Amino acid sequence: MTLIQARDLVDIQHAADARGIKLRHIMVYALPDHPLNHVFKEAIYRPGAKMWVHQDLAEIVLLAAERCWVEKQLRFVLLDCLRTVDAQARMAQTKIVQANPHWTTPGPGQLLSNPGEGAHPRAMAIDIMLEDAHGNALDMGTVFDHFTLDPSDNPAARDYPMPDHVQANRDLLNHYMLDAARTLGRDLWLLPSEWWDFRFKPEVYNAYAPLSDADLPDAMKMCS
Repeated sequence: MTLIQARDLVDIQHAADARGIKLRHIMVYALPDHPLNHVFKEAIYRPGAKMWVHQDLAEIVLLAAERCWVEKQLRFVLLDCLRTVDAQARMAQTKIVQANPHWTTPGPGQLLSNPGEGAHPRAMAIDIMLEDAHGNALDMGTVFDHFTLDPSDNPAARDYPMPDHVQANRDLLNHYMLDAARTLGRDLWLLPSEWWDFRFKPEVYNAYAPLSDADLPDAMKMCS
C-alpha cells in the first residue's frame, strides 16, 4: 500500500482562510469536556492538534463550503478528519467504548473502525455539520457522534425516518458535498450509519496505508 506523505495533507482551516472561504473547524476530541457531544469523554488528541485533510478530499470540502455559504449563507463546521491509528487505539480503550463492544464489532452495529481500519486514518473521511451565519447549528435530528446503545435503532443513520425539516437539512449538506465531488471528478461515499460522515470509497482509501503519529512530523502529530 502507498504511504500518504505529509505534503499530501492540508491544514483545512489555513487553506480556507487563505481563500476567504467561510468555514470553521472544531477539534472536539482534544478536550474531554467539549460541549459538542464529545462522546468519549476523554482527551484523544493532544492540545494544539490541527485538522489535516487529504488534499483530494480538501478540495471537495472547500468547494462545497464556498458554494454553501454563497448560496445559502450556511457555514460548514468540520469536526474530525485525520484520526491516526494512535487516536483510534485511544478511542477503543475509552470506558464508553469498552462498555459498548458492538461499536467496534464488525456487523450492523459497528460504529467505530478498529485501529488501522477505515478512511479516517488516511485523512479520507471528514465529519461535517452546518450552522447559520449566527453560529446556530442546523437540526440534523441527532447531535454529532450520536452513538446508539441499541444497534437496531440508530437515528443518526441516513435512512432513519426524520421530520421533513431535518431531512431537508441532511439533504442540503449531502447535495453540496456530492455536487462539489462531481465538479472535481471524484466519487464520495456517504457512510450509511452517520449523517455527518463523508468519505472516499473503500477501494480508494484501502489503497493507502493508515497513518500513525510516527509517520508524521512533530508539528502534525495528533496524539503525541
